[in-house]
Amino acid sequence: MADEKNTDSVEVPAATPIDPAPGNNDNGLVKEVDEHGNEHYFETDTEDFEKLTEEEFKNTKLMVASDSDMTPDQVDGDSTNATTTPTTQTPVENTQVEDTFDDIAKYKIIEVSGADVLGRPVIAFYSCHLPPSNTIDHTRLLRYLKFTLDKYVENDYTLIYFHHGLTKGNKPSLGWLRQAYREFDRKYKKNLKAMYLVHPTNFIKILWGIFKPIISVKFGRKVQYVNYLKQLESVINIDHLVIPDVVKVHDKRVMAKYQSKILRNTVAPAKPKEVNPTQQFGVSLQFLKENNKGLVIPKVMTETITYLLDKGLEVEGIFRRCPNAAVVRDVQSRYNRGESVDYSALLDVHIPAAILKTFLRELPEPLLTYQTYDRIITIKALELSNRVKFCQSIVSENLSDDTYTVLKHLFDFLQKVLQHSDVNKMNSVNLAIIFGPNLVWSTNDALSLAAMEQINTFTKLLLDHHDEVFTKVIPTTEST
Repeated sequence: MADEKNTDSVEVPAATPIDPAPGNNDNGLVKEVDEHGNEHYFETDTEDFEKLTEEEFKNTKLMVASDSDMTPDQVDGDSTNATTTPTTQTPVENTQVEDTFDDIAKYKIIEVSGADVLGRPVIAFYSCHLPPSNTIDHTRLLRYLKFTLDKYVENDYTLIYFHHGLTKGNKPSLGWLRQAYREFDRKYKKNLKAMYLVHPTNFIKILWGIFKPIISVKFGRKVQYVNYLKQLESVINIDHLVIPDVVKVHDKRVMAKYQSKILRNTVAPAKPKEVNPTQQFGVSLQFLKENNKGLVIPKVMTETITYLLDKGLEVEGIFRRCPNAAVVRDVQSRYNRGESVDYSALLDVHIPAAILKTFLRELPEPLLTYQTYDRIITIKALELSNRVKFCQSIVSENLSDDTYTVLKHLFDFLQKVLQHSDVNKMNSVNLAIIFGPNLVWSTNDALSLAAMEQINTFTKLLLDHHDEVFTKVIPTTEST
């Protein structure tokens, strides 16, 4: 059977730099065309630190060759017969450090940065934050990466790897990379739906060539190259993504190489159009109310929740799985044009689940509003006994009556999802991870891993203590 194109990933726009002639590296860029006809560009004017030594190259090829008797799927963890090379674990006497990995977390090598356009958690890895290799225990680094990912891998997720900043002094050995690929078994790869490599260089191309024999075709389809940051706009709201200053500066240099081609392809921006009264996504709750006969609960929420109450409560992994991105965009367009949407005809309960998350994420202001953000991200500093009252005060005192009504409607529904968690496997931890980033974010700060943990804690409390939190009584003056 011919390989099918991965429909779970969101494709970044095609790169548009000056096309160097084959074999030429003008502007420090070399073009390569993959088997699907997609063009990828790799920087060649990188520092010598990125170049592999002959010994590294030879040793790594030998290691990969030792895996050649295994199929890529076995390396991916799909076979119980697969063998792994024993690794030496560094003894750690302080069990508290072992549990929290504070000595590794302080470098901020990995962050969870909100959700992508399909509502999946986005996990970012920053090469520029790797400390000198002789100052960090790479065995513990690997365990920390797994410790962080373990909180998210039960759901679909997206990974963004920022390559700039990898140096001779901080890059892990290729043996470590090979070990990491093998230890990140099927548990981690199964729900990874897309992996974006930002600012790829020849080093990336060489690594891919070395490890290709042990990388499955299925995993390879998930990998996309991103030549400059603007291309990520089709994947995630960049304002919610932590981007180090050194990466931003490097991106400006890369953009300068691409500039002439970008300018040639640029069309003068169209004049802003008036918003169609039927628009449902990306508009305020007030706009929706005014254009929906005064109803407080938005049409998209009403229709998705109604369908999911009937068909989705006992679906295992509801809200974890993301349907085809093109289908989701089509349903959004139909809503925005004022057309009816028949979810029963779409034959996929994960579509209304994704539409609900997308609706919340595309609100111009988060449902919990901007003004609650600074308070919410302090919740873990409170005593456990005070947290529920804290949540109740935020929800009751800081939200307008309409916003409170919409939020309560959502959490009333999520309570019913929780009541079927023995079947759908969606407990309050899973739901908090999925919905937290879609309910609150800051006006100007990217979401850090620390902030995300606070938001998830807050959301979990709303779920676990629903009846204690949602106590405000709203006078009924209209249909909601």
